[in-house]
Amino acid sequence: MNARIFSQQVLLASLCLWLGACSIYSTPGQQPAPVETRPAPTTPDEPRPAPAPTEPAEPGQPQPPEPNASNAYGPLLARAEQASAAGDYEQALALLERAQRIDPDSAEVYLALARTYSAKGDTSQARATAERGLLYCHDGSECRQLRSLAQ
Repeated sequence: MNARIFSQQVLLASLCLWLGACSIYSTPGQQPAPVETRPAPTTPDEPRPAPAPTEPAEPGQPQPPEPNASNAYGPLLARAEQASAAGDYEQALALLERAQRIDPDSAEVYLALARTYSAKGDTSQARATAERGLLYCHDGSECRQLRSLAQ
């Protein structure tokens, strides 16, 4: 019985020491415990700083694609073209969908998708994809090719 009482006392003493270590109380004359402060989170209603102004493009001038995006999806387009030429349209479409996730506003990707759907024999999907691609085309050649697939 004495061993049980002793282990309970040790447990109680350990608990008191552990709780005391977690205390933020400081003895008089000592500096208070440091407290971490964080800035208040912003709410969606607060105005955000405006992005840096860009130079407006002249009418009729195509806007160049973002260099990082075209570099990222360029190899996917090349692999998709190879897969399509080999008749593996499902692989080509999977690669083109990955390219589209990288740059969803690329008329070049929409054109490749529309061509692949057309080669696969899915003319309605080719037409719908080409029509969507027309929203993003800036190059005259791309626009003409998308228009021909959209008809």
